[in-house]
Amino acid sequence: MNVQAPPRLLELGAQCLLHNEALAIMALEELPIELFPPLFMEAFAGRHTEALKAMVQAWPFPCLPLGALMQDHQPHLDTFQAALDGLDVLLAQEVRPRRWKLQVLDLRRKTHQDFWTLWSGMKVSVCSLLEPEPAQPMQKRCRVEAQAGLKPEQAPVEVLVDLCIKEDTLDETLSYLLKKAKKRGKLLHIRCQKLRIFTMPMKSIRKILKVVQLDSIQDLEVNCIWKLATLSRFLPHLGRMGNLRRLLLSRIHILPHTTPDQENCVNQLSAQFLNLPHLQELYLDSISFLEGRLHQVLRCLNTPLETLSITNCLISESDLTYLSQCPSVSLLKDLGLSGVNLTSLNLESLQVLIERTSATLQELDLDECGIMDSQFSALLPSLSGCSQLTTFSFCGNPISMAVLESLLHHTMGLSKLSHVLYPAPLESYEDVHGTLHLGLLAQLHARLKQLLCKSGRSSMFWVSASPCPHCGDQILYDTEPILCPCYLPD
Repeated sequence: MNVQAPPRLLELGAQCLLHNEALAIMALEELPIELFPPLFMEAFAGRHTEALKAMVQAWPFPCLPLGALMQDHQPHLDTFQAALDGLDVLLAQEVRPRRWKLQVLDLRRKTHQDFWTLWSGMKVSVCSLLEPEPAQPMQKRCRVEAQAGLKPEQAPVEVLVDLCIKEDTLDETLSYLLKKAKKRGKLLHIRCQKLRIFTMPMKSIRKILKVVQLDSIQDLEVNCIWKLATLSRFLPHLGRMGNLRRLLLSRIHILPHTTPDQENCVNQLSAQFLNLPHLQELYLDSISFLEGRLHQVLRCLNTPLETLSITNCLISESDLTYLSQCPSVSLLKDLGLSGVNLTSLNLESLQVLIERTSATLQELDLDECGIMDSQFSALLPSLSGCSQLTTFSFCGNPISMAVLESLLHHTMGLSKLSHVLYPAPLESYEDVHGTLHLGLLAQLHARLKQLLCKSGRSSMFWVSASPCPHCGDQILYDTEPILCPCYLPD
């Protein structure tokens, strides 16, 4: 039986004060700084909107981590609106309150999580938890203007938020935030480090992006079923994300017949990479126009990538050749080609690519590529030179037990290789229909484990993964099979 701890004296005091919101608001001017966090927490949990509004205006720290509080307490629209209304009142004032130090309203859920729990520990100074950011150019300009006798321009308050845009209508909290940002203009900057875009009309997406500081975006995912022409309407915004480090584009398709406009769109996409000097990770998933155009898309990359993932796409042999020579892939740490059919391609170019990245490559994903025994065997010498490789996955390829044993011998010298995910060998299937025989798979897996032990690499994690013939879910096999429900008794 769980016994709830009784409220502490400080919590009881905050609750008592908030019984009279008017009195609580009057007390803020003289309230000791260390009492602001507990009082704010009680006001937020108890939905004391007027007190919240006033406390935002008097907040004595550079940052208000509201998102971390929303993580622990189910937020209500009225409490969120009260916090923004308090900020709005602040920004409307020409002379700001004496104690006011607020520079950043942080709405991200997973940052500053210790602030609300450590404030009362007295082992850590509350002030030290939320030090102000280095002075921004606007703040520096304000000081210069003040020294020159000019009326200084007020420094903006920044709102930090990770946005996930989906559905046809905006979330009420996001709508309210955008409304305030549009109203206050230069005084309220929305900075978004992570942006996820799902199904939503382009008109709505562009409306949101107009009030976001695009140079603050470092991680962008576009998961929309867009035509190439629709993507082209988004690209001018992409080109203004100059601090972008990670980009995922998914499910972009073209019409069956190539047109000059489509070629122009591909060139326009490529040109945007010139404006992304910090890009490190590029993910292209289910992009229908890549085949025969990979050089066209990647030619304007001007910095080395750490991650390149091309998944569920069609590519040609010339694409693979270009990829092996592309200047921006020579320092790759993570290469993914999952779902790219390589059955009919000459993999000499892939071999060259692996050799070029052998000093840096840490993760290699060749799942569901249709690689045959002869093709896989040709890659083994290149793989044996990948000194930094930690994870290699090649599930869903028709590979025999003999080639798996050969892989094991070729990779014994790779001291950092700890995880290998391999397909069930061809010999573990009962028939041509792909019926997996778990007994045979167990025997073959035990054979590989035995070879690992004899080679002194028993700690290496070799796991077989194969799709269930009934439902398609993965069946994993380490020491024992991890089965999908189709194999379990009723």
